[in-house]
Amino acid sequence: MKPPLFVRALSAEESQAVRAGLRSSSAFTLRRAQILLASAEGLKPSQIRARLGCSTQTVRNALRAFEIEGTACLREKSHRPKSVRPVLDDARCRRLRDLMHRSPRDFGKPTSVWTLATAAEVCHEQGLTGRLVSVETIRQALVRLGVGWKRAKDWITSPDPAYARKKTRATA
Repeated sequence: MKPPLFVRALSAEESQAVRAGLRSSSAFTLRRAQILLASAEGLKPSQIRARLGCSTQTVRNALRAFEIEGTACLREKSHRPKSVRPVLDDARCRRLRDLMHRSPRDFGKPTSVWTLATAAEVCHEQGLTGRLVSVETIRQALVRLGVGWKRAKDWITSPDPAYARKKTRATA
């Protein structure tokens, strides 16, 4: 079993900065300061969790952040992702378009109608994505292609050899 995680001994400047965090108007800074001071008192993360009403993982995150950043961990950082590169780049979007022009039955699906969920499954099975992506990812890829989802549903063709003749007669 791992020993409990504690904050290292605070220097005079660090202690002053953490105590100043107790007077902050930011809830994030206040919570971090409370966690650090409780750990400096010798409380275990589970005891701090019970005292402050947060999760044990939140306590651990604060203690680890203090070890790495020092008092800079009292300021809240950006929540933006480090990379905003789309999962489906241009080449993969073109492959997605090619897949959508075929019937889902070609990929072993029991229906001939595409859904976003089915498209996500087929993309994963065909190696377009390394993991099963959300339907929103597929929808955004189709938007980047300039294709509305309603238009994508109409791409389906029948395996019937007389399909083209029947379709022109029905739509003409």
